[in-house]
Amino acid sequence: MKIGIKALFVHFFVLVLFIIASLAYFHPVLQGKKIFQSDIAQYTGMAKEQADFRNTNGKEPYWTNSAFGGMPTYQLGANYPHNYVKQLDRLIRFLPRPADYLFLYFIGFYILLCCMKVDYRLAVIGALAFGFSTYLIIILGVGHNAKAHAIGYLPLILAGIVLTFRKKYIWGFILTALAMALEISANHYQMTYYFMLLVLVVGIAYLIDAIINKTLKNFFISVGILVGAVFLGILVNATSLMATKEYADWSTRGKTELTINPDGSPKASTSGLDKEYITQYSYGIAESMNLFVPRLFGGSNSENLGTESNAYTYLTNQGLSRSKALEFTSGLPLYWGDQPIVAAPAYIGAIVFFLFILGIILVKGRVKWWLVGGTIMALLLSWGKNFGLLTDFMIEFFPLYDKFRAVSSIQVILELCAPIMAIMALVELFKPSLEKSRKLNALKISVLVVLGFVILLFLLKGTFDFVGQSDDTYRKYFGDEIMTMIQLDRESVYISDLIRSLVYVLLAAVAIWLYIKERIKENILTLALGLLLLFDLVGIGLRYVNEDDFVRARQMEEPFQETAMDKQIAKDPGVFRVYDPSEGLNGARTSYFHQSIGGYHAAKPAALQDLFDFHVYMNNMRVLNMLNVKYVVQQDEEGRDYPALNPYANGNAWFVNTLLPVKNANQEIQALDSLDVMNEAVINTNDFPNITPLSFQKDSTATIKLTNYSPNHLTYRSINGQEAVAVFSEMYYANGWNAYIDGIKIPHFKVNYILRAMKVPAGNHKIEFKFEPEVIETGGTITLASTLLLGLFILGGIGFSLRNFRKKEES
Repeated sequence: MKIGIKALFVHFFVLVLFIIASLAYFHPVLQGKKIFQSDIAQYTGMAKEQADFRNTNGKEPYWTNSAFGGMPTYQLGANYPHNYVKQLDRLIRFLPRPADYLFLYFIGFYILLCCMKVDYRLAVIGALAFGFSTYLIIILGVGHNAKAHAIGYLPLILAGIVLTFRKKYIWGFILTALAMALEISANHYQMTYYFMLLVLVVGIAYLIDAIINKTLKNFFISVGILVGAVFLGILVNATSLMATKEYADWSTRGKTELTINPDGSPKASTSGLDKEYITQYSYGIAESMNLFVPRLFGGSNSENLGTESNAYTYLTNQGLSRSKALEFTSGLPLYWGDQPIVAAPAYIGAIVFFLFILGIILVKGRVKWWLVGGTIMALLLSWGKNFGLLTDFMIEFFPLYDKFRAVSSIQVILELCAPIMAIMALVELFKPSLEKSRKLNALKISVLVVLGFVILLFLLKGTFDFVGQSDDTYRKYFGDEIMTMIQLDRESVYISDLIRSLVYVLLAAVAIWLYIKERIKENILTLALGLLLLFDLVGIGLRYVNEDDFVRARQMEEPFQETAMDKQIAKDPGVFRVYDPSEGLNGARTSYFHQSIGGYHAAKPAALQDLFDFHVYMNNMRVLNMLNVKYVVQQDEEGRDYPALNPYANGNAWFVNTLLPVKNANQEIQALDSLDVMNEAVINTNDFPNITPLSFQKDSTATIKLTNYSPNHLTYRSINGQEAVAVFSEMYYANGWNAYIDGIKIPHFKVNYILRAMKVPAGNHKIEFKFEPEVIETGGTITLASTLLLGLFILGGIGFSLRNFRKKEES
């Protein structure tokens, strides 16, 4: 009993330590400030109408018209019924953001190492190494919250897998199921998918071990338990998964029916994203060494070198004031690697890198091999187009691999494996049974390997030109001389950070050597390595995410300020859309104040993306008219924005007299080139073969008007002397929108590639469109049942553990 209480106190104080560390790094949150996250500001713009509806009505709309002409809110933080796992998640992440995610990194990794039977002191060091890994910090800085959220729960799933293979079947099942449920609720399936690739590597390592040791029965029992746990974790998130799948098929992540490009050339057949888009962010092979040396390839696209830069010296020598020179050098484009934009290097820490190599030598068995295998897999796949043979194979043959972009982000798996291996190296080092000579030999080899890397990188410096992808543009505006100075600065940080990493490795190596020689105790070495690791990683992290990134809370809650132009548009009482060409499909400012055909999301409505590519970017006003774009943002001679009125916008709904039949999506989108959108509509008869007749006598006195608007319920009044076809300036989405005439549900169909249409009988009628997605109701039922089942398993596990504890106490 005393042992249990002692362990409880230890874990409690570790928990407090992680809370303090999280709040200390992001200390401005204690002043009520919030970190400015560009992606979250865009998300706030996208979700404004949804949030307003929720606050006013106390329920979810599940649809918004403020972005992309209309879309489901499934990927905009929709709240689903019976989502009790999300409530548990909020309880775990009780700290203010982004300290909550940093705390999640720490506690998840700590639990993983404890499940691997690592001493709590080393588990603390490992958790800090994982949490302060530069990539995990920078994604918090730019607002990739969903990604950080998902990464935070990966160690917990791995902990459940480890427990299960240790034959702790009950708690292995419970932890895996619960962690999987929390992981999926984080809603970043790319991270989950990449982790599942690591699980395959883990499974292979355990299978080989089971074959060698003739324990295949236990292996398959463990696998069966884990499959059941994962399945239960998935079912707990049934609503989210089903809704996401439904939307994904409709988005740019789904399969397109188009077989041509805007220029008429054949379009490559794909069920996912374009290969070039998938591999746009591919790590350079040599660039991967910034895992060990942070600014080997310059660091980021905006580095602050201040007065120490060659650029600063040059500018001041040219007579520029110090303040202006400092302003210029506060954001130097030092990055010169293969990727378009980089906010920070994926630095795991020089000491972690060194200990990883030590672990390869000292650690034995299946743990070593799945850690090494996972690391190599992640590294090779992160190279993307720079290792086309493997990447092409994955895109072609691996299910769902082509659904995700930015292949470089698979390095999160490496960033998970590396600190585990580093800590396992220390576990082996601290074993009294391991011969001193073997420890010294492993240390010597590790130091020599690192020295070899350092010498190689120093020699390679002469082969690099330190030229970045955007240098020509920069040179055009600032001249050859300043560009030469920036290239010298790139070379300078290359050398300085190389020396920095070597120093940290040598300090760690000396500390380990002193321990092996029995000059210092285990606790002193643990403390020394922990402090060195913190100085190393936190020092780099603060270069990219620090207190300067925090703003007043209101600035994040209201990230966009209303302008005179916005106020002018707001005076118009109608329901219409606004288009800002400067945003296009990559900005949500307009969505914050108005209904927009633009937006900001990685999975855009595919049909709208096609319309932009084929027509909007080609200035086809007919398409803007049918989308009811009443105002187009323009600039006057002084560069100020103003809303240009489009007098030809079709309005919310209108009657047409002709349906032009086409046989496929290619013909449908091409027909918009010359379509008389007020009188004609294009219908794909392959999708809707039963729509007849195709021509109607148009009543010149007929009217159809929008009488009531909410994002999920549109009401119109139609007055027409005879039957007609009405076209609505709303996105066609088959899975959820239902049409009613005088309260009776009737079918509607798609026209003009993207819009809704329906036959309206003669007379005076009330027409309604209601968003009633069946996926929410069906998914909610499955979610509730699965959550109750998981709860019963947890209660059963607690009861079983208490019974065993009492038996041990009595004996």
